[in-house]
Amino acid sequence: MINPLAKELNDTLAGSVVDALMSDMGKRLYFPNGIISQGGEAAKDAKLANGTIGMAVANGSPIELNSYKKQMPDLNSKETVAYAKTAGNPDVRKLWKEKIIEKNPSLKGKTISTPILVPGLTAVLSYVCDLFVDVDKPLLAADPSWDNYELIAAARRGSEFHQFKCFENGKFNIPGLEKAMKAEAEKYGSVRVILNFPQNPSGYSPTKSEAQEIVRIVKEIAQSGKKVLVLSDDAYFGLNYEDAIEPQSLFAYLADLHENVLAIKADGPTKEDFAWGFRTGFVTFASKGLSDAQITALTTKFMAAIRSSVSCSSTVSQSLVFHALQDDDHEAQKVELRKMLKSRYDAVRKFVNTHTNKVLTPYPFNSGYFMSFYVNTGKAEEIRKKLLADKGIGIIQIDANTLRVAFSSIDEDKIEEVYSAIYNVAESI
Repeated sequence: MINPLAKELNDTLAGSVVDALMSDMGKRLYFPNGIISQGGEAAKDAKLANGTIGMAVANGSPIELNSYKKQMPDLNSKETVAYAKTAGNPDVRKLWKEKIIEKNPSLKGKTISTPILVPGLTAVLSYVCDLFVDVDKPLLAADPSWDNYELIAAARRGSEFHQFKCFENGKFNIPGLEKAMKAEAEKYGSVRVILNFPQNPSGYSPTKSEAQEIVRIVKEIAQSGKKVLVLSDDAYFGLNYEDAIEPQSLFAYLADLHENVLAIKADGPTKEDFAWGFRTGFVTFASKGLSDAQITALTTKFMAAIRSSVSCSSTVSQSLVFHALQDDDHEAQKVELRKMLKSRYDAVRKFVNTHTNKVLTPYPFNSGYFMSFYVNTGKAEEIRKKLLADKGIGIIQIDANTLRVAFSSIDEDKIEEVYSAIYNVAESI
């Protein structure tokens, strides 16, 4: 039975692309008029005393052990030990929205939601699947892709996990993507696709012309009357090493593309700002014609997914992100670290361009943290194990034919030695 609060949200979303794409769970989700909402009311109007939230408070501020305080002397207790709001600190969310538009100028003048803060980008993917993926609503992704996509879609949500071959003839497989998306649309009446650029595991980002082709495919499907959800997994956004790469997120072009397109952006400081352990991610959505009330209803659905799982994100992490984003040196420091990654990329690029191997073929790569090899013998796991046992080198086996190397975590002066070992071991098996 649908809760009356869920029905109210569903009624608001009725007739929209969100309504057409929602899963059974998405239909059921609602934000309860319970502790959180009542506590929010009390925070505004309880002048004498506020006995709503389960925190210990003295003189209007959360109490804080000095053993914590001395580790974070510049932050007050509200920025460290207090509960965060379900959707995140409003100031952080507003600032991140401003940064998204700065980095994607095509979004200027377009209507996008205020980003919702969640505990890491994995949570974005999980909550999107909660709302839009289920047994008869499959998720489409590249092959190869990050293993967590299948785990979330198939194991958690009971959905089919479909893939298109990411590369063909040494290039991003635009025809394969188009064929797969149009097949999904024809069979299911809708498409749910996740596009991850720079891609994990290959380290590939589309060129400007390839990005235009992807947008064309989405628009054609939408114009045919089918609903399309495109989740842009922008975890490694901005880490581009070649001039031909499209500098903006696909989200910037999809945000107001068509009434039948729901564009969702997953991003955060995890990789962009080198803050991996903060577990701070953001989800932003847009669709041409969505009303403010419908955007609010969808935001509330996402808040329900957060509330019913982790309740809220870490306060101290988002406080640190908020202050860092306003630091005058923040961007300059990122530029320096990106230069370091670019130098490692250049060293890997030089090696693979000047060496050949009978077993390994590099997938196209031009960005991000990784590059991957196609293993034509199907013995990726044997190569991985031998490298670790005999050479003390760790890399990742994605599947029988794919090995991923995170050059982001290899010092530049070791790259020649590491890649020589990879090539030698591969040919020895």
